[in-house]
Amino acid sequence: MLDSDRFSSESPGSSGGLAPLNEPPEDPFHARSAWSAAPGMRPPRKPRRLALAATVVALAGMGVVLLLGSSTASAGGTTTLSATSPIAAVPQTSGAFGGATVQGAAVAAKIDPAVVDINTVFQTATASGNAAGTGIILTSTGEVLTNNHVVEGATSITVQIAGRTNPFAAYVLGVDPTADVALIQVDGVSGLPTATLADSSTLQSGQSVVAIGNAGGVGGTPSVSQGTVVALGQSITATGDARPEQLTDMIQSDATIAPGDSGGPLVNSVGQVVGMITAGQSTSRTGATEVGFAIPTNDALTVVNLIRAGQASPQVILGAVGYLGISVTDLTPAIANELGLNATSGALVVGVNSGSPADKAGIAHFSIITEVAGNPISTTTDLGNVLHSYKPGAQVQVTWTDQASGSHTATITLTTGPAL
Repeated sequence: MLDSDRFSSESPGSSGGLAPLNEPPEDPFHARSAWSAAPGMRPPRKPRRLALAATVVALAGMGVVLLLGSSTASAGGTTTLSATSPIAAVPQTSGAFGGATVQGAAVAAKIDPAVVDINTVFQTATASGNAAGTGIILTSTGEVLTNNHVVEGATSITVQIAGRTNPFAAYVLGVDPTADVALIQVDGVSGLPTATLADSSTLQSGQSVVAIGNAGGVGGTPSVSQGTVVALGQSITATGDARPEQLTDMIQSDATIAPGDSGGPLVNSVGQVVGMITAGQSTSRTGATEVGFAIPTNDALTVVNLIRAGQASPQVILGAVGYLGISVTDLTPAIANELGLNATSGALVVGVNSGSPADKAGIAHFSIITEVAGNPISTTTDLGNVLHSYKPGAQVQVTWTDQASGSHTATITLTTGPAL
């Protein structure tokens, strides 16, 4: 099916709030598709992720949720890297700044062998299904750059490589959810063609670019669209799944993009990658748009090289982390009032995976997590930061409250679960 590309439903720089508690979020899964507003249509809301997903379980309830799980998909994967030396961007060649006569097909022919289709099976506390996206081969031994939202929540990842008959299993080496960057490893491959990543700091407004990806999640020969750089350094709020994300320093282009293109390359006129397609402005959940946003190559490589060097941080998560098995949202006074809760801060549980550590401990829907391992929890960010420091098998003390039976504290053994 289709992957989790992001589409935005508001203008760049705008921000959105929680959906009403009595309504499902507008786009609860990975259906991140880009759209442009036609005359007479309501104004676009904010950029959506460009990943497509087929959902088999409907998500109801809160509008902003965070799945607390593992950042590694694919059972049995290890985090051994093929190399730890940094990957460097090359200077853009002079031909990259050519005019409007760029031939998209000719440019695509240079980069297509290094573009892959990424297909996932995802599972959260409130939804499951299949998704599809795009990736860029960075090393001949199968390190692939993509968006975090393409692999988010994945219980398995497969990668289809051009010229190879069967897909290959893959797993996550590391992610930076705040930057929407992920590095995955394809199992059992060698001698792969690699993309040339160019210095994005020399990009210019008006420069010709070509967007390439798995539009529609249909696989096969990558889709190709010509355009230009419209603006640089853009800030957007990307939606399209349960949790909006603030992304900065984005490249805006008018090359047509669609759901499934997430993680695909934005390349210059000589086939060098200058950005990674991430979101598109939309007024609908499916379709294409000429208002697209990409993460600059330099920004993506900063995260990639931290992952390859094994340098974890509050933002960069390496390998598998401890899995609790819940979806949460920030508890605000407004939500507390609507639900009749006494507390006004904490991580409000809005979904619990059946059989997960949280489920076995008795954490239930609308429980409020207030402390983990001695750390006070006021927001979902607090909870994520604490749990991401633990590996599967670790035991952590969790304190929560619920309306029915008051306060509880239990020592919970974390396991391995879906990707972040």
